[in-house]
Amino acid sequence: MDILSLFFIFVAIELFETNWQKSDSIHGILLNNYKVYRYNIFLFFLLNFSFIYSIFLVIYLQNNSFWMLSIVGIKFLDIAFKLNIMSRINSDTPLENIMPNIKVGLLFRYANVIIYPITFLFATNYFIF
Repeated sequence: MDILSLFFIFVAIELFETNWQKSDSIHGILLNNYKVYRYNIFLFFLLNFSFIYSIFLVIYLQNNSFWMLSIVGIKFLDIAFKLNIMSRINSDTPLENIMPNIKVGLLFRYANVIIYPITFLFATNYFIF
């Protein structure tokens, strides 16, 4: 499969992931994640499919570059951070004590749809300067 096709699949996966978590605030995003986590933790991992896809890209393209591994690393930290928050919510810690409620604008909501796929293009040397 060519790089551009993998890129557009990455964009589609990021759009899907952003839209199932969609909310006007950080607390809303975390509560959407918590609903899925509480229902089934395996479904939680499946809905964070961009992490799985990133690992697939590293293996499929045999690309161990800094940029590819940074995508996987950041996605791993994101899931680990969310799981930490989910466990705190499970232990009845109020969400206000965990983190402040920040409004999420359009640019912040869809930043991952721009940042990760473009970083993927850099990782595969699609842009040659």
